[in-house]
Amino acid sequence: MIAFLVVGCVGSFSLLLVVGFFVFRYCKGRGCRVHDSGRLEETVSPSPTNRVSNQPQASLAHAVLEKRPSQLTSLANTGGLEEFSLEVLIQATNNFSEDHKIGTGSFGSVYRATMDDGREVAIKRAETMTSTSSYAVGTMRQEDKGNAFVNELQYLSRLHHKNLVRLLGFCETSDERVLVYEYMRNGTLHDHLHKLQSSPFMSWATRLRIALDAARGIEYLHEYAVPPIIHRDIKTSNILLDATWTAKVSDFGLSLIGPEDEKSHLSLQAAGTVGYVDPEYYRFQQLTNKSDVYSFGIVLLELLTGLKAIHHNENGAPRNVVDFAVPYIGRNEIHRVLDSRVPAPTPFEIEGVASVGWVAAACVRAEGRHRPSMLEIVKSLEKALTDCLLPPTFSPSSTESST
Repeated sequence: MIAFLVVGCVGSFSLLLVVGFFVFRYCKGRGCRVHDSGRLEETVSPSPTNRVSNQPQASLAHAVLEKRPSQLTSLANTGGLEEFSLEVLIQATNNFSEDHKIGTGSFGSVYRATMDDGREVAIKRAETMTSTSSYAVGTMRQEDKGNAFVNELQYLSRLHHKNLVRLLGFCETSDERVLVYEYMRNGTLHDHLHKLQSSPFMSWATRLRIALDAARGIEYLHEYAVPPIIHRDIKTSNILLDATWTAKVSDFGLSLIGPEDEKSHLSLQAAGTVGYVDPEYYRFQQLTNKSDVYSFGIVLLELLTGLKAIHHNENGAPRNVVDFAVPYIGRNEIHRVLDSRVPAPTPFEIEGVASVGWVAAACVRAEGRHRPSMLEIVKSLEKALTDCLLPPTFSPSSTESST
């Protein structure tokens, strides 16, 4: 009996080791087809307990960036970009002072500066130390920050569209990686919807025009860029507004080259921003261009309702804008969810606004294959804006009665 017991225990233990070994090999071999660009963004700043020591991260970041200088120069030269000296950028930003800081991006902080020739620019500096940005859970991995920097340079050096933020140049040294963009004078769509007390976005025609601009930028990425690009972080804070109020899509730090076949997908860990990430992508880790469509649907719902993607309801509980707005849109009661700060749509505006509601509801459908393409979305928004801008028509009878 003792012999049988010993043999049984040893055999069971050996079986577990074999099974565990094959499970490990399977999980390791099933890895992503493309590099994972980080975890989901938190809605709060990282706590000190989530941070790791500065020295290992700085060393890793330096190693990631150090191995690519020739690649960076090649990409920049191909795109006809200007190469700035670090001294010029330091002088323009007063040594990257907080007074010049205007925000954070996927791999570092963004600063406003005026160059010697009078150009206003936005300067994004890659951070090689622990970031205080709330971009990722805890802190974004330094290797991912290096990849995000290269992504921005790689894509924006060859993408040219009036609804994409324009990259002007770059700076690279042994320790620094900096990108220089056109300065977007009127800030982010997020600020106009959720922060600023006074904004010109208090008409439905203006909001539909902004939505159409952003949609055209994403359409270019999906339909006309070769190879196609999936942005992966479409949100109102990544839609910027220039001096003429033209909306432009920005921040390509998480972007990836998409599959040529619309029926294919990329298999990788979900990344993006909480509230905007496609639930199908999050659950199954299968990325398609329809994941961007879902995120853009959230942007449309924000434009319609004036609410954040994740906001608090009347009882103070967190609520997704999809759960609040889509049921009313489905019952043809969009007037119940429209932003109360904007005057109610006139009879000739309501048709265009309602059609945008239907587009938004279609964008956030549970299954990506049931969502429209960006090509279809642009056509729908063009028609909606046209409907919204049509002047009111008066019948002859009403005109005669008024006289």
